[in-house]
Amino acid sequence: MKVDNFADRLCAAVLDKDSRVCVGLDPDLERLPKHLLEGNTEGEAVERFCCEIIDAAAEHCVAVKPQAAYFEMLREDASSVLWSVMRYAKQAGLLVILDAKRNDIGSTADAYAQAYLRDDAPVDAITVNPYLGSNGVIPFVKTAAAEARGLFVLTKTSNPSSGELQDLSLQDTDKLVYQQMADLVADWGHELVGAHGYSSVGAVVGATHPQELAELRERMSQTLLLVPGYGAQGATAEDVAAAFDDRGLGAIVNSSRGIIFAYQKRNLPPTEFAQAAQAATVEMKSQINSALEQNAS
Repeated sequence: MKVDNFADRLCAAVLDKDSRVCVGLDPDLERLPKHLLEGNTEGEAVERFCCEIIDAAAEHCVAVKPQAAYFEMLREDASSVLWSVMRYAKQAGLLVILDAKRNDIGSTADAYAQAYLRDDAPVDAITVNPYLGSNGVIPFVKTAAAEARGLFVLTKTSNPSSGELQDLSLQDTDKLVYQQMADLVADWGHELVGAHGYSSVGAVVGATHPQELAELRERMSQTLLLVPGYGAQGATAEDVAAAFDDRGLGAIVNSSRGIIFAYQKRNLPPTEFAQAAQAATVEMKSQINSALEQNAS
């Protein structure tokens, strides 16, 4: 039976696989296994790398998150390789969250939304930068509603300098900027709440700020959270546990470098990058599930 709500599709995948793992596809050419470039163009090497990662991880994760910037580095091959990889992920039964951080207003924002969230586009959700306010987000919300897709709005990001703006106090209120953003996200998504109790308008909240993560989970009780910062950026399973409800729902945790380049950390030959990625995905899944079990006991 088709589920016509992105949040419900994500929750169903989490329950089906007992996994909260999202694999970030950041195919940095400088770190790509060199044997993939032998006799291939950069675009062909990136596509093969990503597809082998997808094959290795698909059984143990619920989504992939292609980072558009690394595909755009391919220049004239960018669009064809990105779309080919996203279609491959869909064929593997995974949700696709395009990390494009689109940001504009009016007809331009609508054009972005139409490009990625309608018809047969192999994108289940897209990340959105809300710096322009409601004018830059509502076009995405409307298209997501019409097409049963989702979006994740940057709210409290994982990078060290996020506090330069996001932690500032707002004049005439008792809120910080990221708290106001959280309230806006909850409001934008209140009409897109599915059967599992979560909205298809989600928020990006970094695991590198565990106290704020716990606060925002409570503040946005019906908002799906996309949680970056796990692994290579230093966050642990214990840090992300607060993102979930007592059913183990409400969030998806992303790891990019820690999975796709796991062969380097594990001192394995580059030819074993896919096997290393699979092992790292299984380990991450297990660690998060164990942390959730400990919290529940």
